[in-house]
Amino acid sequence: MAPTIRPFHPVDLAGLYRLCLLTGDAGGDASALYRNPDLLGHVYAGPYPVADPGLTFVLADEHGVGGYVVATADSREFLRWLDAHWWPTLRAQYPRVPDPGDGTQDHVLVDRIHGWPTAPEPCYDEFPAHLHIDLAPRLQGQGWGRQLVATLADALRSRGVHGLHLGVSERNTGGIAFYDRLGFETYARHAWGRTLTLRF
Repeated sequence: MAPTIRPFHPVDLAGLYRLCLLTGDAGGDASALYRNPDLLGHVYAGPYPVADPGLTFVLADEHGVGGYVVATADSREFLRWLDAHWWPTLRAQYPRVPDPGDGTQDHVLVDRIHGWPTAPEPCYDEFPAHLHIDLAPRLQGQGWGRQLVATLADALRSRGVHGLHLGVSERNTGGIAFYDRLGFETYARHAWGRTLTLRF
């Protein structure tokens, strides 16, 4: 099966979670960082196709999910949705835990789940949509990332949305170079990395 971009189907969810983990350390494999392999997916992949499956697209080949883009058209509304429908169950399931001191990062993500910010960012007015995108190494460097972003941009334009943003770690130099090639601009710098924006 040749790689194909298609709309999200519920059977893809496990593949999204798996790929989120395999690219979750600034673009590298984060498997060694998490005892619970689902935590990264719970935060950065899972809520999007549940909240709005029409803005999740999957790149699939004979090996399964090899790439995806997940997004929301309205980041303000998405924050409210998370607070009402996504975080309560996860907060009940994953109480805060101390740092075990073994290099794992589960406690960091659990703290994020419990302390996710509810205040909108300044960029939301001009760039209301945001995305997360991941590609397996086997499909990188072949233009699939660009096609995933273009597919999402078409879907957003059809809803009257013409700007999006994302966050990227400063350590993810490959990701920053990729976004630069697509025309993203640095909107703000933070201790953890950058907020990038794109008009389309």
